[in-house]
Amino acid sequence: MRIMRSGQFNDRKILLLDKEPKTKNDRTWCFWEKENGFFEEIVHKKWDAISFLSKEYSSLMNIAPYHYKMIRGIDFYEYCFNEIGKHPNVEVAYGDIKSWKRENTKIVFNINNKVFRLEGAQVFNSISECREPTQKTIRLLQHFKGWMIETRNPCFNDGEATMMDFRVHQQYGTTFAYVLPLSSTSALVEYTLFTKELLLPEQYDKELRNYISMFLGIDDYQVKEQEFGIIPMTNEKLSFHGHGWQIGVAGGQTKASSGYTFQFIQKQSDQITDFLIKGKSLYSLPTTPKRFRFYDNTLLHILYHGKLPGEEIFAQLFKKNKPQQVLKFLDNESSLKDELKIISTLPAWPFLKSAIKQL
Repeated sequence: MRIMRSGQFNDRKILLLDKEPKTKNDRTWCFWEKENGFFEEIVHKKWDAISFLSKEYSSLMNIAPYHYKMIRGIDFYEYCFNEIGKHPNVEVAYGDIKSWKRENTKIVFNINNKVFRLEGAQVFNSISECREPTQKTIRLLQHFKGWMIETRNPCFNDGEATMMDFRVHQQYGTTFAYVLPLSSTSALVEYTLFTKELLLPEQYDKELRNYISMFLGIDDYQVKEQEFGIIPMTNEKLSFHGHGWQIGVAGGQTKASSGYTFQFIQKQSDQITDFLIKGKSLYSLPTTPKRFRFYDNTLLHILYHGKLPGEEIFAQLFKKNKPQQVLKFLDNESSLKDELKIISTLPAWPFLKSAIKQL
């Protein structure tokens, strides 16, 4: 989208490969930002107040100048492919990529047994590679199921979003729900876990029903849409320089300690497009500062080995710091001074021991 909107690449051919056409509202992206973003036109809903809920600490927080925003998958797909349709230099092909390789100056793709030979092409690859884990590898899964529900009577305040509700039981591991009201009678309710294994499909449904009944006090509702997702959380170093230019989750744009991905992809997409326009080598594209990987890996180690409950960690973060500082920290945009202050509010001994292991 950024390449097309720039108008600088109309003389270049672009081939977009995807597994299948995007025709369903199969996911929702939520993120925070201060200004109008690149996809502001399709922001479905935004909130200026978010709540954090747990047994230890609960608060409704005004996050200005940030806005918490939602983009629906179907709106994103329609918006992007409408733009793609205006550019005859862009070709779209669907199917499973059987293989791709370099042959001298050509890139050769085999997709559904149709072969594409592209001369002098640059490849941006978002397909994650399977790697054998080492003894030090940590792999957690952030997995979630969401229901878009509609109630007969007004039940929601659509001016407030619940970002994390840790009042649900923690028997599986770090678990929370979040609620994004679109109106007084409709909301997206998600049940989210950070664990090593997935639940059975019926377990997600059971927990969603329990949460809606016990914590939202709603028994009369209809499920209009459903979504399910899995985001890898790992201490593995995933590089932009790999099999092609690796982007998205495959290129390490998921924040290992929280699973946040959407905004990191937007920032990197901005950088890549800017480098391409200026003719700068992508090998010099900035990488995430190492200290943020260190923080993420330390927290990931604590969660993976159960050194502290995730509920306690996030409760301390929001209890002892301004929400704007926490959001800035989670965005990897904080200063070292900010970070030292935030770290000082967390339980010292478990974090120190895990930090030493990362060093």
